[in-house]
Amino acid sequence: MTFDPHVQAAERATFTPQWGDWVRWGDQGDGTYCNPVLPSDYSALDCIRVGSDFYAISSTFQYSPGVIIIHSKDLVNWRILGHVADDLTQISAELNWDRMNRYGAGIWAGAIRHHKGKYRVYFSTPHEGYFMSTAGNPAGPWEPLHCVMRADGWDDCCPFWDDDGQGYLVGTCFRDGYKTWLFKLTPDGRGLIKGWQILLDEGEGREANKLYKINGWYYHLFSEYNPHVGRYLMMQRSKQLTGPYEKRQLSYAQRRAHEPNQGGLVQLPDRAWYFFTHHGDGDWEGRCASLLPVTWVDGWPIVGKVGRNNIGQMVWSGRMPVTGTPHVTPQTDDDFSGPKLRVQWEWNYQPRADKWSLTQRPGYLRLHAFKPLETDNLKKAGNTLTQRVLRTSRNVVTLEVDVGDMANGQIAGLCHYSGDCCIIGARRLNGITTIEWAHNRSVTRGPVLQSRRMWLRSTWGLDGRSRMAFSLDGKSFTLLGDVYQLGWADYRGDRIGIFTYNNETEAGYVDCASFTYRYAQA
Repeated sequence: MTFDPHVQAAERATFTPQWGDWVRWGDQGDGTYCNPVLPSDYSALDCIRVGSDFYAISSTFQYSPGVIIIHSKDLVNWRILGHVADDLTQISAELNWDRMNRYGAGIWAGAIRHHKGKYRVYFSTPHEGYFMSTAGNPAGPWEPLHCVMRADGWDDCCPFWDDDGQGYLVGTCFRDGYKTWLFKLTPDGRGLIKGWQILLDEGEGREANKLYKINGWYYHLFSEYNPHVGRYLMMQRSKQLTGPYEKRQLSYAQRRAHEPNQGGLVQLPDRAWYFFTHHGDGDWEGRCASLLPVTWVDGWPIVGKVGRNNIGQMVWSGRMPVTGTPHVTPQTDDDFSGPKLRVQWEWNYQPRADKWSLTQRPGYLRLHAFKPLETDNLKKAGNTLTQRVLRTSRNVVTLEVDVGDMANGQIAGLCHYSGDCCIIGARRLNGITTIEWAHNRSVTRGPVLQSRRMWLRSTWGLDGRSRMAFSLDGKSFTLLGDVYQLGWADYRGDRIGIFTYNNETEAGYVDCASFTYRYAQA
């Protein structure tokens, strides 16, 4: 199909919502929903239905555990189920706490499929190649990772099993003109059959590969980039898996909607189709997720509202795909009373296992301090425990922490970071513990801390402007420092986290009693 920039501009002009100005999101409780359904960083999505359950995965880059899995009964109300990859050093030592050398890399897009009674996740890493794991239950446990293809410069793979049981893998080599190749999988799905590969397409920044077989047609879904307008959704189809394929554009490059263009097609039991997608042009909340209806036109799945030339555009609301389901939202809180960290947590890089514990003081998360790779650089400090932020009208995060056993040279507290960092916490120097706020190298010092326990808080709204505060009783909070604008960097939105490190030596620890995150509901 010929790209028409004039039609593209006309369609873009029809959008009315201002990006990020969503007081309402998700399930509205009246049989309708508003996009985004997840105003948080769920990038490079894929989605499947198994029975009455929907499962989706999202890329996690350098965060551990990797490849988050979320679950829904209706494609709108989502809860975090778990992760696929517990040990990122199976991918590369560069993802360990003593290297921390994969910002913007690590685990990129993948795909989840249910085949022969097992859940199978395949994903890409730009420096190391393609990996996979399987599980009988999507909540885990998942097998240790298998390297399907060791290579540099590849991304966004997806498996497919044809009617005869033969498995295939599609993937793109972005280092070689964005060529997209089809490979045959070995019978166990853990490797590629050598000497068999077919070029499917090339050029124009292709990524986000998905393969489907629907009504006798093979469909290759992907996104494409045009430097004049942005990224948009494309599809190829053929009666033969190996081609030849015909191609058409499925959606416009919707920059005002931050480019909804990477996700998975899923069919409901009533035969309706939907596209669960991220918004690929990231903002401070990351690449949030929306649900778009799919209309089949002449055998092509048009995503969103069918516009001119039968090309789709963004829709911001719709009827719930499934009714009678409970209203749920992603987990955020933790009182650290369980045997494991709750499923929303992800470490920044693979953590140092001997420097954190949930058992040394039951009911608390103990974080031991050790030296960062670079002095006072939070992004080079191991064992920072993080979770996603949400873009809602009101967000309040509160950390209760015991800092009575800190050592000289140690700092600990609550942090935000993306491209740069902002913290509020306690620093101990020369036997004195002082409350401190810092944004990069700008520091505001608070009072000397006389007690062991303190409460640290960050509050922000739809604009992502955070104010941080501290309390000595958990009730009355005092603002400290300036406004901090949450940001976007390394293909990731802002993270909220708990941290400690010691610039001088391996000494000192803090005990975290609770972490609460209250956010405005849909």
